[in-house]
Amino acid sequence: MPIFVAMNATISIITGDIIDSRKVKPETWLPDLKKILDAYGKEPTNWEVYRGDSFQLEVSPEIVLEAAIHIKATLKQKKGLDVRMGIGLGKKDYDSEKITESNGSAFVYSGECFENLKKQTLALKSSMTSFDNTINLMLELAALTMDNWLPATSRVVKTALENPEANQKELAALLETTQSNISEALLRAGFEEVQKLIQFYKAQLTRT
Repeated sequence: MPIFVAMNATISIITGDIIDSRKVKPETWLPDLKKILDAYGKEPTNWEVYRGDSFQLEVSPEIVLEAAIHIKATLKQKKGLDVRMGIGLGKKDYDSEKITESNGSAFVYSGECFENLKKQTLALKSSMTSFDNTINLMLELAALTMDNWLPATSRVVKTALENPEANQKELAALLETTQSNISEALLRAGFEEVQKLIQFYKAQLTRT
């Protein structure tokens, strides 16, 4: 039963769609998308796929950037695919059983951020302009590398994000490859810099 709620806690909403989805059969990417969204919550309360290639996901602000990069790495395992995502940080004023029917400033910011994406594939919007400007500049720079991840590189990034305690030798065992291949893939992916970006975002979030 949907209800109006007075929520003090900040939430985050990702609104996204698949770039060039019509060029690739949905059965090659849709199960992967649903699986990764399911790792962050339950359908349809926390996430939904709608209009064929669009989706919304609610997660906590602390992990939203990592979740977005995780989604990107998952979809870019498929050659020719990428994803466009707008992150909104704000409140939830109306809580429905379906995320696409819920509302609040987090949803508004996410939708506005998504609609304003042009060349950029990932951006963020909140009520804090200086915070947004800083993070969005860093995301724009990070995208110069992330948007060019190849499928093999994306697979390594996805596995590394899912196994944060694993070293390169352990990642190599998981992916049935060599440690040198893992090392080279993470270097090409700019993975160390991506991790620094995630940590910087989290540190700035606690100061807002």
